[in-house]
Amino acid sequence: MVYIAANLDAHKHCFFDAAGGVSGGKYMSLNTNLSSRDNPEAIRRNFEIIAARFGKKTTDMVTVRQSVTDKAIYADGPTWFQIAADGAVTTDKSLLLGIKTADCAPVLLADYKHGVIGAAHAGWRGAYKGIVDNVVAIMLEHGAQKENIAAAIGPCMQQPSFAVQNDMRQELLQVSEDNAKFFESGTDGVHFYFDLSGYVEDRLRRIGIENITNSRIDTYPPENGYFSYRRNTHLNLISVPKDYPTQYSCIQL
Repeated sequence: MVYIAANLDAHKHCFFDAAGGVSGGKYMSLNTNLSSRDNPEAIRRNFEIIAARFGKKTTDMVTVRQSVTDKAIYADGPTWFQIAADGAVTTDKSLLLGIKTADCAPVLLADYKHGVIGAAHAGWRGAYKGIVDNVVAIMLEHGAQKENIAAAIGPCMQQPSFAVQNDMRQELLQVSEDNAKFFESGTDGVHFYFDLSGYVEDRLRRIGIENITNSRIDTYPPENGYFSYRRNTHLNLISVPKDYPTQYSCIQL
């Protein structure tokens, strides 16, 4: 089911799940990945369904061409996957910010008092590179204040499902030994289990954001109702790169 964060306006944001769209097969049903081999018209219809929840059209949306960068932009008008970035900020009440994910952490932020919102796509690499830090920095540049920013971390792959190898762990430990707290040992001494949403929450707190909710909803188990890149990989459902479904998370002023 969709996730609504308690610290954001319930009518102005939504972490969508996989249900409620028109796509079929392995993309069922609210797929938003235009890089997949899903029917493009079905994907566009899915975006129309998402926008309509907020009383908007797809021409009101800010959608960015995501990868795993730390790049965030300020949006003063709608954009349809034209700009390469993994985060966006706006002060425009007419716009709907969105982020697609399929195990990475979607982060929605709002300073309602000063009229600034943001959205970030935070996989472990993006979070490590500083994507949430950069989104917050742009929010501050446009009038937000840290004490007024509410941040919500949506459904993403949780620690029991997120097995990683020691090289990834060592990369984070080289930055700070304190990052060891986000890893639990596996059974073979080579693999560890990473707490992605805990790490993202820690990054937010380290830059002075205190009003944070963390869904702690795991996208990997199919019974939770979310798309999962790793689950599709384990089920051999990804025959070509980027051919997997993604869910969407949105926020508006």
